[in-house]
Amino acid sequence: MTSVHHRTSSTAMPVPSPRGPASAALLSVLRGDAAPRIFVAAARMATAPGRGLGVLVDDDIQLCLTLLYELHLQGIDGVDDRWGWDAELLTARAALEAPFDSEIRALAAPVVDRVAGPDVVAALWDMTAPSTSPGLSGFMATEATVEQFRELLIHRSLNQLREGDVHTLGIPRLAGRPKAALVEVQADEYGGGRLERMHSQLFAITMRELGLSDAYAHYVDAVPAVTLASLNALSYFGSHRSMLGALAGHLCAVETTSALPSKKYAAGLRRLGFGDAAALFFDEHIEADSVHEQIVVRDLAGGLAAARPELVDDILLGAAACLAFDDLIGDHIAECWARGSSSLRS
Repeated sequence: MTSVHHRTSSTAMPVPSPRGPASAALLSVLRGDAAPRIFVAAARMATAPGRGLGVLVDDDIQLCLTLLYELHLQGIDGVDDRWGWDAELLTARAALEAPFDSEIRALAAPVVDRVAGPDVVAALWDMTAPSTSPGLSGFMATEATVEQFRELLIHRSLNQLREGDVHTLGIPRLAGRPKAALVEVQADEYGGGRLERMHSQLFAITMRELGLSDAYAHYVDAVPAVTLASLNALSYFGSHRSMLGALAGHLCAVETTSALPSKKYAAGLRRLGFGDAAALFFDEHIEADSVHEQIVVRDLAGGLAAARPELVDDILLGAAACLAFDDLIGDHIAECWARGSSSLRS
């Protein structure tokens, strides 16, 4: 492909290092060093039966999905944007998404089965009720070191520095009350039109205050497969109109489980001597998400379920998947720290 459409921007994802044969093949294609069929073959091999490793913890597959989705978001530095619609790359993406979808559903199933029922609003409140366990946020409030806070921010950075973007893809797929609800919430995510109040900008401030780079996807090489899998699940829901219910449910889980942990994260930062600038992102979510949770559960999810009852199962799937990935990442971080090791890739 010619260079006129090449993306060179500080807002684009930097080109990461490969994590296996499939991502190496994809990066070769995106650089123009190999034909797309090379990656198609590698993707089929990566998902062949009997391969052993689960897709959710497969660094190679998750990096491939991250790159393929990023072609439709902020782009990849130096990569021609038109690769996003290459037929062979889309074929390969579908081959990777099939087992990814299956494992997301298996991961979410225990939570969905526990709350499943026709009343989606009641089910969502049940699913997202506060836990009695202090969890990772409790540890961050009372015990975490500055270095551990930096690690947590790095895990969250790939999503928070684009906060709102993927959920916003649901707006043109909605109508009526659910559409108005999503627009209302997303307007707040983007600061009501004020750059300095955009949630992604507030997170960037937190990263800078803790001595980290706030460049978009700067830490893509540092995060493990499970963190990429959480990012990719949201991108998967947002990329497919058929997953609209899951996208709405995912946002419900985000908004209903954010306020209390945010209060603890803010307390932890202040305990370590950081000021209001470092805690502003979390302070904002204490107030905003307490309001948003009512809007997304009752008007977005409830309204969507009333208009399209066939989407109830998908709404619950999206919410359960979000919660399950949060638990997986939290468990990974806690287990690494308990061993005295970093939760990031070396």
